[in-house]
Amino acid sequence: MTLVGIDIGTGGSRAVLVDDAGRLVASASAEHADFRSPSTGWAEQDPDDWWRACGDAVRRVMAAGRAASNDIRAVGLSGQMHGAVLLDDDGRVLRPSIIWCDQRTESQCRWLDATIGPDRLLELVSNPALTNFTLTKLLWVQQHEPDVWARVRHVLLPKDYVRFRMSGEYAIDVADASGTLLLDVAGRRWSREMIERAGIDARMLPAVFESPEICARVSSEGAAHTGIPEGVPIVAGAGDQAAGAVGMGITRPGAVSATIGTSGVVFAATDRPATDPKGRVHTFCHAVPGRWHVMGVTQAAGLSLRWWRSQLAGGVSYDELTEEAAGVAPGADGVLWAPYLMGERTPHCDPNVRAALVGLASNHGRGHVVRAVMEGVAFSLRDTFTIFSAMSIPVHRVVVGGGGARSPLWRQIQADVYGRATETVAIDEGAAYGAAILAGVGAGVWATVDEACDAAVRVAGSIEPRADVVATMNDRYAEYRRIYPALRSITQGVEHKETYV
Repeated sequence: MTLVGIDIGTGGSRAVLVDDAGRLVASASAEHADFRSPSTGWAEQDPDDWWRACGDAVRRVMAAGRAASNDIRAVGLSGQMHGAVLLDDDGRVLRPSIIWCDQRTESQCRWLDATIGPDRLLELVSNPALTNFTLTKLLWVQQHEPDVWARVRHVLLPKDYVRFRMSGEYAIDVADASGTLLLDVAGRRWSREMIERAGIDARMLPAVFESPEICARVSSEGAAHTGIPEGVPIVAGAGDQAAGAVGMGITRPGAVSATIGTSGVVFAATDRPATDPKGRVHTFCHAVPGRWHVMGVTQAAGLSLRWWRSQLAGGVSYDELTEEAAGVAPGADGVLWAPYLMGERTPHCDPNVRAALVGLASNHGRGHVVRAVMEGVAFSLRDTFTIFSAMSIPVHRVVVGGGGARSPLWRQIQADVYGRATETVAIDEGAAYGAAILAGVGAGVWATVDEACDAAVRVAGSIEPRADVVATMNDRYAEYRRIYPALRSITQGVEHKETYV
């Protein structure tokens, strides 16, 4: 018996096969076309390219795992969050999807703040109006592309479009729906008041399910495209952060993950919908029924290193870059990186701030800059730990994941910056693996998500922080925190006097 997990990411789609003991059988990926950025801060992708890549990845993983089609028990889906996929009455895509990192909707956020109010937004949907959230994208299309908006009949998120193509069903899970700004996160249902006050037709929104619930089955068209047999159940799944947390065993309060992918996320499971009154971290439903999570987001985490490598380092290998960085002492000899290539979410909620490399001198080389980039991303993620402390969110263990966890240097940098031991898991397949676990719960392989994670997720190793380096990183972090106010004074033309916490 085999479970299929699928993650519709930003750079590509990934599929995994997992057996009924939670062991990884095979994995495969298919790249997406690069996202388009027609204007500064914009980001769009073609949803049909996701569907093409999904089919490629699933067929490859089934071939790699030599899976018999009649062995497949269930399918779980995950994917990039917040994207707006707009469909007409026949389910045809009306325009490219405006994806998670797009920053064009600042005026729509201001409208929501003026119309509904920041405090009422927190009461209704547990989150502030941010440019990343789906609702702001819908309002932008409504204002700037009225001809398109007039034809919209269905709104889906990226993975849910793939589910629609696979099954013909319109559905979403509570975790992914939390990032739309339209869900009553505390009540785990669409917010009628928010929908009405935002002027959205509720009939456009899909049905909401808990993440392990079966909500669809593979159709004949889906079977022809993927090779998964018709009739196989599909669970609701989760957005990539909640699914990735499940894949790392982050399901109970006290467990925290720090994941460096394209973006970076610090994610804490909670038994209540804890809300930051300043809106600096997100409060979402977890993929575990009856639980929630809080998370802080760095927009350009792994993207910072990828951008540096492709644009300024001549495309040399990551291994060569990190080897050079490893030869530089902690603190990068005074070089600091502020990773604001795509604006920033946590803790600043500022779509207009831009990245900065500070402290360069003539004796610095490429290794200094690469180490500064890696440390700067870790400093940015540490901001979320700082906010968690202010919110009394418990942090008993930290598990690191994503591309940042595959680099021994970046793992050590994170341990030193956070001042905590950082664990890695044996199966580092992220959201696709978590989606497969959710599929197993839906199919009855495990009774609960906790039981599944206890059975399947294993710690592979741990790195301890070094006391002398922690002291250096604390000093550097204090200096890092002075960069944003300076950048803010430049971009806004006024002195920024607010503090982080």
